[in-house]
Amino acid sequence: MKGGWLPFCLLLSACGGLPSPAERHQQADRLAATRDWTAIRLPAGPFGLTAYVPARPAASDSLTIYIEGDGLAWINRSRPASDPTPLEPVGLQLALAQPVGNAAYLARPCQYAETGQAACETAYWTGRRFAPEVIEAMQQGIDRLKQRFGARRLALVGYSGGGAVAALAAARRTDVDLLVTVAGNLDSAAWTRLHRVSPLAGSLNPADDTTRLAGIRQIHLAGGRDTVVPPAIAAGYADRFSASERPAVRIEPAFDHRCCWVDAWPRISTEILSLPAR
Repeated sequence: MKGGWLPFCLLLSACGGLPSPAERHQQADRLAATRDWTAIRLPAGPFGLTAYVPARPAASDSLTIYIEGDGLAWINRSRPASDPTPLEPVGLQLALAQPVGNAAYLARPCQYAETGQAACETAYWTGRRFAPEVIEAMQQGIDRLKQRFGARRLALVGYSGGGAVAALAAARRTDVDLLVTVAGNLDSAAWTRLHRVSPLAGSLNPADDTTRLAGIRQIHLAGGRDTVVPPAIAAGYADRFSASERPAVRIEPAFDHRCCWVDAWPRISTEILSLPAR
């Protein structure tokens, strides 16, 4: 069984159909337009990344960057998707729901990609979704967003598999004041064992980077009803830290992998982003 197919099969069953990549891109454009945000393209090594930003951003010392989940990685157990653009861009919805402070959204490599992007091999949304070259591309995208906003300090917020990317990026940066994950896959090895799927060969694992992450303030949010990335994943990751450095794990008992993060995000993000730095 292939790693990472499960969440997407469940979503396809619920939707009863598969919108085209162009339709998924249009959906994201429409969502962004409701808050007067616009899409931009960011060169990032072999990839071109899509970001959504406010049409008229205000300069600020701090910026919160939201990183999307894995998107549509698999159609079924044996068939990877031809395009990983999300059916439901929860990461974008979270970014748009942040009520105060500068925010931007960064999609993963090959999501919302231009047609024919040479680097977009299937491996980059299946087994190598957290590969070193993927994390390096995301770092370049983060750097470009930081420059665009004139920011000095960052908060990184990752949804689902985007939580792994956010953690891996934070471990390699010196400008991250806060790492937040929402239903985040913080231990890909434990996650693949849990679901009895193939390991993510070629990918980095945030759980192996706890030494570098120990000095960063972290808050990891999990849904009590989440069967895709259950709370045990975040708890096991947190247990790798010493007692004095153990990151906060907050469980929302009634939430699952998708419900009800976006609706609650104005409240949750206001609480989290207003907490004093370490």
